[in-house]
Amino acid sequence: MRIVFATQNKGKLIEMRKILSGFEVLGMEDIGIFDDIIEDGKTFEENALKKARFVAERIKDYVIADDSGICIQALGGAPGVYSARWAGEGASGEEIVNHTLKKMEGIQEGKRKAWFETAAVLITPEGEEKVFVGKVDGAIPLTPSGKALPKLPYDVIFIPDGHDKTFAEISEEEKNAMSHRGKAFRELKKYLQNEIRRS
Repeated sequence: MRIVFATQNKGKLIEMRKILSGFEVLGMEDIGIFDDIIEDGKTFEENALKKARFVAERIKDYVIADDSGICIQALGGAPGVYSARWAGEGASGEEIVNHTLKKMEGIQEGKRKAWFETAAVLITPEGEEKVFVGKVDGAIPLTPSGKALPKLPYDVIFIPDGHDKTFAEISEEEKNAMSHRGKAFRELKKYLQNEIRRS
């Protein structure tokens, strides 16, 4: 089964090919779509649906998309859907990390709770839409650690609950087993496997 992931984020594509092993997962560039999709939704689900629908209107394959972000309790849930843009359009991963840590200056350990959230969307070739949600709780350390995949800058400043290392310091397999994206897309994968069994 061929699945097109509505993303141009190479880091996400690497993760997705591992999570959805057994399926052929292509990115937008692989099928010749290079448009930037404007993500102006108010929720992760709205943005994910917007991306998936944009691609699904152009091809008749299974299309998946997600919108993810980090939500920081002490900042009222910010940056949320603005996670990629809240240090300014085109900010580098390092600038995003520095901006986040600056916003959290003076917030003590124990009060730095945060969570990653993903809304994953599947659109079938018949146009049926399904949404799957994943969430992982953790905290923001005082300093970054590890090396993040391309365009996944927050991994160096997120320590999942029950661990003492950031997402960027643990193996990809370990991260995928517990991450927000991993949880959402494993549910999506189960749905696809059931679809195959039924067909």
